[in-house]
Amino acid sequence: MILKYIIFWTPMIVIAMINGALRDLTYGKCVGDLAAHQLSTATGMILFGVYIWAIGLRWKLESARQAVIVGIIWLALTVAFEFLFFHYVVGHSWSDLLGAYNILEGNAWVLVPIFITVAPYLSYRFHSRKQR
Repeated sequence: MILKYIIFWTPMIVIAMINGALRDLTYGKCVGDLAAHQLSTATGMILFGVYIWAIGLRWKLESARQAVIVGIIWLALTVAFEFLFFHYVVGHSWSDLLGAYNILEGNAWVLVPIFITVAPYLSYRFHSRKQR
């Protein structure tokens, strides 16, 4: 079951790319970079939330423990992908990548990995509550 959820993580890359493209092609041109990234963080979490909720409808997690494990695995995959892909493929510096996590400067990106970590548990609780 865990392997299935690792595979379910991969479409989140596509969701993130669509979210970034929407930002760059629409409102990103109208607002400043920081505001665009903050709005993109919110829309990304909404898109991820809908996707994770939909997964939970069809493939239910078996326990709260399993949901926590899935969340931790998704966190590790997300952070590893972000740092490895954007550094080695896109060419962003390590300091730029780490800067995206600086919430004191208004960067809200850190909320996305946190959300991706807790979302499987929230989905499990929501879907298991509906079965009672």
